[in-house]
Amino acid sequence: MAAVYKSLSKSAKKVEDTEENDNNTTTTTNGGFRKNKQRVLILSSRGVTYRHRHLLNDLAAMLPHGRKDVKFDSKSKLYQLNELAELYNCNNVMFFEARKGKDLYMWFSKVPNGPTVKFHAQNLHTMEELHFTGNCLKGSRPLLSFDLAFEQEPHYRVIKAVFLQMFGVPQGARKSKPFIDHVLSFSIADGKIWVRNYEIREVEKAKGEKDSEGNDIVPESDKSSSKKRKGAPNAELKDTDVSLVEIGPRFVLTPIIIQEGAFGGPIIYENKRFISPNQVRSELRKSKASRHNARVEQVKERLGKLETLTAEAKKQRDVLDTRELFA
Repeated sequence: MAAVYKSLSKSAKKVEDTEENDNNTTTTTNGGFRKNKQRVLILSSRGVTYRHRHLLNDLAAMLPHGRKDVKFDSKSKLYQLNELAELYNCNNVMFFEARKGKDLYMWFSKVPNGPTVKFHAQNLHTMEELHFTGNCLKGSRPLLSFDLAFEQEPHYRVIKAVFLQMFGVPQGARKSKPFIDHVLSFSIADGKIWVRNYEIREVEKAKGEKDSEGNDIVPESDKSSSKKRKGAPNAELKDTDVSLVEIGPRFVLTPIIIQEGAFGGPIIYENKRFISPNQVRSELRKSKASRHNARVEQVKERLGKLETLTAEAKKQRDVLDTRELFA
């Protein structure tokens, strides 16, 4: 009984400890860490093209805390995705909605309380078709780089918070590696969000190179020998060139609406400048139809002029004309 009492008292003390919320971990007063269990459910609707499917696979490979599921049948009852996320123990949903086999809409939702952001995805390029030289370890955690414009307007701040939950791999997540070797860049231009993925590449500087100030770089052997003479342990520093090499995929997101709830609720933001691709295609068809109608009108005018000219020629004929005498 004494052993049972001691174990129960220890568990009660741990529950009473205060907790501090962080983006990746939760710290307790006794120095321990509690994992922030972020999981992302990744799935698509019916009718996606091969490009949409390859983009989904690339994003699923980049997110070790994600879970890929089969295609979702309905496009109108999106609230059923909340139950599906709870079934798979996921608190984030990334849904690819394909329309007419051409347009791709991406839904980012925080389950179960929201918010939900709907984007129109354009300029999709997958890893296979880009053939970039960048590479990173599968399952490694990325650095998230956001443009300063994300802090200027409230709806961009909401989108930034959603991206942090979606693409920010929590520390110690399942299938994740304890390395940070690539950067996810989110920049805003022309009202659109441009997403890029870069590798952090470090290359040692060659002997005889100069730094940015024009000074000669001391070779590594000279540095190590001088530091060993001084007796400073673990003080050897390497001169490296840090560069970014693009990996892929790359795509552009246009925010359309932000809903307060998870796949429902009131609309708290709507992009008035967004023009749907259906409207763009209808305008193109109307412009082509207007050119065709203009050509038809020209043909009608030409035929009308010919009829008037022939009628006038008949009126001007003489009575003794052979065509009138022997008609």
